[in-house]
Amino acid sequence: MSDFRPFAGERIAVLGLGKAGLPAAARLAAWGAEVTCWDDRPEGRAAAEAAGFTLRDPAAGPFAQDALLLSPGIPHILPRPHPAAIRAREAGRPILCDVEYLFRAVRAAGSAARFVGITGTNGKSTTTALLHHLLVGAGRVSAVGGNLGPAALGLNMLGSEGVYTLEMSSYSLERIATVGFNVGVMLNLSPDHLDRHGSMAGYAAAKANVFARQGRDDVAVLGQDDAFSTAMSASVTARLVPVSGLRAVPGGVWAAGPMLRDEAGEIADLREAPALPGTHNAQNAAAATAAALALGLDRDGIAAGLAGFPGLPHRQERVGVLRGVTFVNDSKATNADSAARALASYDRVVWIAGGIAKDGGIDSLAPYFARIARAILIGRDGPAFAATLAAHGVAHEVAETLDTALPAAAAAAFAGAAPVVLLSPACASFDQFSGFDARGDRFRALVQAMGTTDFGRAA
Repeated sequence: MSDFRPFAGERIAVLGLGKAGLPAAARLAAWGAEVTCWDDRPEGRAAAEAAGFTLRDPAAGPFAQDALLLSPGIPHILPRPHPAAIRAREAGRPILCDVEYLFRAVRAAGSAARFVGITGTNGKSTTTALLHHLLVGAGRVSAVGGNLGPAALGLNMLGSEGVYTLEMSSYSLERIATVGFNVGVMLNLSPDHLDRHGSMAGYAAAKANVFARQGRDDVAVLGQDDAFSTAMSASVTARLVPVSGLRAVPGGVWAAGPMLRDEAGEIADLREAPALPGTHNAQNAAAATAAALALGLDRDGIAAGLAGFPGLPHRQERVGVLRGVTFVNDSKATNADSAARALASYDRVVWIAGGIAKDGGIDSLAPYFARIARAILIGRDGPAFAATLAAHGVAHEVAETLDTALPAAAAAAFAGAAPVVLLSPACASFDQFSGFDARGDRFRALVQAMGTTDFGRAA
C-alpha cells in the first residue's frame, strides 16, 4: 500500500522517542504526515537524526503542528505538564496516542477490522494475551499490542476479518479522540497513578474511556468484583456483559468455584488451566471468554484455549520446582493490590517482597498475612515492610537484595515452612532494577542456577 497516505498534509509533532515513539514517527511519515521529532534525552534525538527525521522542540515557541503525539509516560496535565503539552493546549491542538492514529488509518483504508481495548488496574496484560491466544487458536487474525507491546503503530494493517487486541493503559486512554472499541474490557479498579490523574475519580474517568464512543452494537465487558468498576455500569451505552471471578452475574460470564460458566451452562474447568491460578485469574478468564464469545468464538474452542494458555512472564510464572518447592515469579506485582491477588492464590508461602512501595505500603495485605510462613524483604522499603509485619507477628528478615533473599527463602521452604516461594514484591523495582521484568528475569535465573548447586537438587 505504498500509495496509502491517510495523513497527507498533516503536521504531527512526536515527543518521546522510546520503543513506541520512533516507530510511530516512521509509520506516520510513511503514511504521508509531515513529522517532526523531539526527545528530552540526547540519545533519543540522536536516534531520530540517524533515522532522517527533522528535530524540532515543540515547546520552543508557539506550537506550529496540527497535533502532538506524546509518549504515554510524559504527563500532559498532572503532576506537571510537559512544556510541549502546554504549548499544544494553548494552540488548541489535540494531544494523542498512537492507538488513535492506528484506528484512523485502518478506517481510512476501508477496513472494518474490530478493535478490542482491554484495561484495568491489574490483569490487563494477562487478559490481552489470553484473548489473543484464544483468537489465534480459533484460526482468527489477531494483532496484539499497545501497552503490552509491540507499539500500536508497529502492528500490521488488517483487513475486515482481523481483530486488534490492545492493552490500554490509563495514560493512553486519556489521549484517544475518535477511537470506539467494538469490544471494551474494564477488569478492575484500585488506587494507582493518582499523581497522574489527580484523584480516584480522575483515574476512573480515564479508564472509562475504554467505553467511550461505543454504539449499541458494541460490547462492554465490565468486572463486578470491585465497587469502582461496578459503578461504571450506569454510563455504559453498549451491550453490557458483566464478569466475575467470585460470584454469579446475571447475563455475564463468571467463575463458580473452578468452573467458568454463563447462563447457558459450563464453559471450562479452570483446574485444567494451570497458568490461570486464583480468583483474579478467574476474572481474567471470564473477561477474555466474554470478549471471545462477542467476537464469535465457540465454547469448545474457548475451553481448549484456556487450558493451553502458557501464561505471561512475571505474572505468577512458575519458574521451577526444586525439592518439592514451587518457585513463582510474580514480579509484575508492583502494588499491594496485585500482590494480594497472588497471596490469595496459595495457602502457604515464603514471600519475597520489597522495593519502592506505593502509598499505604502493605497495610492492605493484612488479611493475607496468615498465609505467609516467612517474609524475606528487599529494597528501599524493605525495612518499612518489616515494621508492618512485626506489628502483625509475621516472621520476617531483611535481606536487602534479591540475590541474598532467594537463598534465605529457599532454605526456609526446604525446611518445611511452605511449599511455595513467591516473589510478589508489592513494589516498583527502580531502586535496584531497570524494571519489573529485569527483577523477574534475575529471580528466574537465580532459581535455575540453584538446580546445579549444593543448595538444591533439580526436581
